[in-house]
Amino acid sequence: MNREPDWALWRSFAGVVKHGSLSAAARALGSSQPTIGRHIDTLEAALGLTLFERTLEGLKPNAAALRLYAPVAEAETALAAAAILAQGAQAEAGGTVRITASTMISNYVLPAILVDIRASHPRIALEIVPSDAAENLLMREADIAIRMFRPTQLELVTRHLGDIAIVPVAHERYLARRGQPQSLAELEGHDLIGFDRSDAIIAQIRRLGLALERDSFTLRSDDQTHLWELVRAGLGIGFGQEQLARATPGLVVLPIDLVIAPLPVWLTTHRELFTSHRIRAIYDAVAAGLSAYMQDTRAAPSTR
Repeated sequence: MNREPDWALWRSFAGVVKHGSLSAAARALGSSQPTIGRHIDTLEAALGLTLFERTLEGLKPNAAALRLYAPVAEAETALAAAAILAQGAQAEAGGTVRITASTMISNYVLPAILVDIRASHPRIALEIVPSDAAENLLMREADIAIRMFRPTQLELVTRHLGDIAIVPVAHERYLARRGQPQSLAELEGHDLIGFDRSDAIIAQIRRLGLALERDSFTLRSDDQTHLWELVRAGLGIGFGQEQLARATPGLVVLPIDLVIAPLPVWLTTHRELFTSHRIRAIYDAVAAGLSAYMQDTRAAPSTR
């Protein structure tokens, strides 16, 4: 009788089926491509089954692999749930908390908030995952998530902290060169900074009556932190968080009547993790910090 395969082999198997290749599975699992490949070979030998078709594009799961994947995925979910229950039962104040947030929040908002959190909770290590993807709290990809949408899973604890206004903004250097537009119509002819593939900004501004196209943006990227740095460098007019713009030296919030849908901010964790002392402590501290950030009205409206 073949020896029962080690769970690590099943985990690699599920990673390849889910992510589509050895390299993608290795990145997702924090492993290496040769290791994942060896795991697949070992699993196939232990089961006496061929699970993948070897093609020029990589490994393609066959019918047997697809049948096996469902129970393996269920086992992964069950083990993740067990880990969550175990962590929630821990009462110690130390340990690690993993936080995921958008790249903008992670790079420009969280650092200042974490200064006070580290001072108040020096025994808790923090792992920050800047990502605009929706990390899966149910699979323990993060302990706490800052979301710009309302999570709907019943297993999650969520708190709506408020909304962040999105405003047109430019650097003083750009405005000194090109002048400051005073109306929506005057944006035409300016160097606009915006998304490459996403039409989120275009769709909202079109509803206000300005016929923008993708080519209306002379500088385009789908990396939001890069877009923000382009604005800070004085390369054109972009769109960003009002509080962040007012707190950034040299940036001017333009007095243009633009009703852009604000970003809702939701703080989320798993229901079972909410009983963990360290996660509850960091959750509450992050909530307080983000709430203060959104309510910060120290800066008067920027004008020229």
